[in-house]
Amino acid sequence: MDLSKKGITELARELRKNQTPSEKLLWESIRKRKLNGLRFVREKPFVHTQYETKRYFYIADFYCAEHKLVIELDGKIHDSQKDYDFQRTEVLKSLGLKILRIKNLET
Repeated sequence: MDLSKKGITELARELRKNQTPSEKLLWESIRKRKLNGLRFVREKPFVHTQYETKRYFYIADFYCAEHKLVIELDGKIHDSQKDYDFQRTEVLKSLGLKILRIKNLET
């Protein structure tokens, strides 16, 4: 997907439509308050910096606002982007969020 020409909401919608098998499996387990009555949303955008009209953001796989909890499912691609994932986790933590990373093999 061409990230440069799409808005945040459009990107999140596209990601929701194109979930991985692991994301689909987890979503079926947590949607509609199936996990302890908690409400989760998929592909939640978080803007962490804005400079003039440019917004810098990350889109979390799953998010529970009640606990400020982000759940990230990590596939094989994450083996080669550990520095990016570390930076992303630190930025999300600086926004007051808790991050739970799960390798796809664990779902």
